[in-house]
Amino acid sequence: MEGREFRGLSSEQAKELQKKYGFNEFVKNEKANPIKKFLGVFKEPMFLLLVGTALLYFVLGQAREACIMLFFVAFVASITFIQEWKTEKTMNALKELTCPHIKVWRDGEVQTIKSSDLVPGDIVYITEGERIPADCKVLEVSNFSVDESVLTGEAEPVFKSMEEKLYDDEDNSSKDYWRKDIVYAGTLCIFGKCTAKVLSIGFSTEYGKISKAVSEAKEELTPLQRKTQALVKNLAIAGLFLCLIVIILSYTYNHNLIQSILSGITLAMAIIPEEFPVVLTVFLSMGAFRLAKKNTLMRRVSAVETLGSATILAVDKTGTITKNEMAVKTIFIDNKFLTVKEFVNSEFSKLMVLSCEKDPYDPMEKAIVGCAKNNLKNLSSLYLMNIREKIAFDPKTKRMANIYDLNNKYFVTAKGSPETILPLCSLSKEEEREINRAIDDMAAKGLRVLAFAEATTDNIQGDLDGYSLNFKGLIGLQDPPKEGVKEAIELCKKAGIRVIMITGDYSKTAMAIGNEIGLKFKDCTITGEDIDNMTESELCEAVKHCDIFSRVIPEHKMKIVKALKANGEIVAMTGDGVNDAPALKHSDIGIAMGKRGTEVAKEAAHMILMDDNFTTIVNSVKDGRRIFDNIRKAMVYIMVIHIPIVALALFSPVFNLPQILLPVHIVLLELIIDPTCSIIFEVEDAEPYIMEQPPRSPKEPLLTKGLTLKVILQGITMFLAAFLPFHYLVDSGVEVDLARSFSLMCLVSSNIILVLVNRSNIQYLINVFKGAKNGVRLLINSIALLMVLAIIYIPMLNPIFKTKALDIKMLAYSVIMGFISSGWWEIVKLVKNRINAKKHKSTIKISKEIEA
Repeated sequence: MEGREFRGLSSEQAKELQKKYGFNEFVKNEKANPIKKFLGVFKEPMFLLLVGTALLYFVLGQAREACIMLFFVAFVASITFIQEWKTEKTMNALKELTCPHIKVWRDGEVQTIKSSDLVPGDIVYITEGERIPADCKVLEVSNFSVDESVLTGEAEPVFKSMEEKLYDDEDNSSKDYWRKDIVYAGTLCIFGKCTAKVLSIGFSTEYGKISKAVSEAKEELTPLQRKTQALVKNLAIAGLFLCLIVIILSYTYNHNLIQSILSGITLAMAIIPEEFPVVLTVFLSMGAFRLAKKNTLMRRVSAVETLGSATILAVDKTGTITKNEMAVKTIFIDNKFLTVKEFVNSEFSKLMVLSCEKDPYDPMEKAIVGCAKNNLKNLSSLYLMNIREKIAFDPKTKRMANIYDLNNKYFVTAKGSPETILPLCSLSKEEEREINRAIDDMAAKGLRVLAFAEATTDNIQGDLDGYSLNFKGLIGLQDPPKEGVKEAIELCKKAGIRVIMITGDYSKTAMAIGNEIGLKFKDCTITGEDIDNMTESELCEAVKHCDIFSRVIPEHKMKIVKALKANGEIVAMTGDGVNDAPALKHSDIGIAMGKRGTEVAKEAAHMILMDDNFTTIVNSVKDGRRIFDNIRKAMVYIMVIHIPIVALALFSPVFNLPQILLPVHIVLLELIIDPTCSIIFEVEDAEPYIMEQPPRSPKEPLLTKGLTLKVILQGITMFLAAFLPFHYLVDSGVEVDLARSFSLMCLVSSNIILVLVNRSNIQYLINVFKGAKNGVRLLINSIALLMVLAIIYIPMLNPIFKTKALDIKMLAYSVIMGFISSGWWEIVKLVKNRINAKKHKSTIKISKEIEA
């Protein structure tokens, strides 16, 4: 059904009609208001505190300080707003990429366009598994049935035709509705093909009239986002409590209420890590966008987080592991094997052609017809034969047939899996044994085996079981593995990820492919029949020791997923058909095929594989691990840098010292921290060992015991490096502003080194200058350094920031102390690397001894 007889619209006509009717959308998406979004930033506790501090300065009559504070507030808010705006644009771009597409006749040719671009008058082509994009008039159908339950509530399939008929309804309540010659927007094609003309779009459709309120579900927060939001909320409460304590302590010492309130506010501002939600949103959305550039579309951002935890990759064989480029390699007729070159038999060639679609789109049927052409001088005469009836391919029986009119009788041409065709044929036990030996021989070579049979009959039966068939021959088709699959599976083994292959093929064929690509448990297979005969507990045990599932139908996939999940596995599963949708939805990460996948499968999936390639899945898992690892590094950095800020604000009143950090300094530090955590760490490459360690447990906390210890140690050393010199200098009679400048310089210097030290868990500080991303780090750290130098050495800024210029000696001391306070972690890194290197050598030695 190529629709060559239909003219369709031109691009110019479509543009004019779109101006008149608008887009084919069922939801009015309001454009985000920039002003409203900017003001929404101030709902965060941090910004409320900043604005409150500015107002307090106005009350004190310090208008200059208040204006400076408001300027910084606007600046920090702008950075947050820009990050959120860019994130939203990124997510909108991803939604555009995942928008459903439809084949349409435009400008004299078949084009694939977004369904939102359809206009009345368009000629569309609808196939199995697609959502109907608009209300359309049926022009041509081929065994086309639709699920209209979304509109009618009835789950029964409705067969469409070109005649204008109404559903039978005694009370005529459906009059003028639900016509057989109309396909309706929002309904689902469950079988066959159809060519139709668009009548109405958007809110003019029946679906649009009934359900104007239907909108795309909002993106849910990931578990990680919920945890961090709860953490920020708890810290905000703790900040309020400590704020009151500091106000009381400070007032006890200085009896100055306003200064005491400022000290309390400073602590509250310091304790709230408001960067957490920003980091998560930026990292996850940018991670999804980067994956999109690598042929992986994330339909749910939460899947980015889950991707790195996957312990099982359950993938379809055909088209994912193999090329889906079928070629006939061996033919078995008259009890002997023939190569394609040796094959000369016009009768069997005719049967091969007649058992296929007239215009095949399935790669297997294309290969069959292509092979038969060599033995037939005139294919067109076969295509003139009238198909009287079709017995469509059923995934359960794995066979199909075409029935032709022939000399007042009916000629049945059947093909399918040998185990479903042979029982219908009149064969002696010896013939059956010979054929089964041939099947095993071909399957052992990794060939997909099809059996062909025919019959001449006086009556048409409803199913192939009603015919007595004559066996005619077998063909073996080869679908070789894609390049890089074997290497990708080896990488998965190192990463502690099990690869499971699922196929509808014969078990021996599946095992031959499993051996070729290097699956772990490659010498056994579980068939669909085995799954049907197993209890849930038996299947749970069986899936632990087998990586190949053969003769599997979509319903078995759900059972496999449930069994794996019951064993505590995190399952990523691929699928492309309508019936795969439940398994995709039930798995931890449902992966739909972008090329051959149905729209229903794509809707149910968490991610869409644009190139249907196994290696892309593995690369995506690696990226998922990188993204989570970088989120963790950014979180560690935020926690570390907040310890000295909080401690300086808390311990100044405790030790009856002048305030080291003022609210304006906190804002300055926020200007340094925000871009550092959300830009520098986001672009970092994956650690070299990222795919050489087992998957992360979803139950594992964001900060492990080791990371918590690291945060505490690094934070305390940074605090001591800034606090002790300040204490000493003030006690020695040095001006407070000069001592404050020393501490600020020390704190910012240690922050710069902290970023460089924590960017990698194994690479040393010296490697920073060799990195490809050195430009970004250099720019942001240089800006941070220039900012602190400006407030220390520009005279007009000294009164605002309560600082004073340091001499060269003091400047050098402050920078050295800052370097030491963060740089000491390099020694820890060196020791850990040497210990891990020794462990790695021991593991290799033991592995070699075991192999020997």
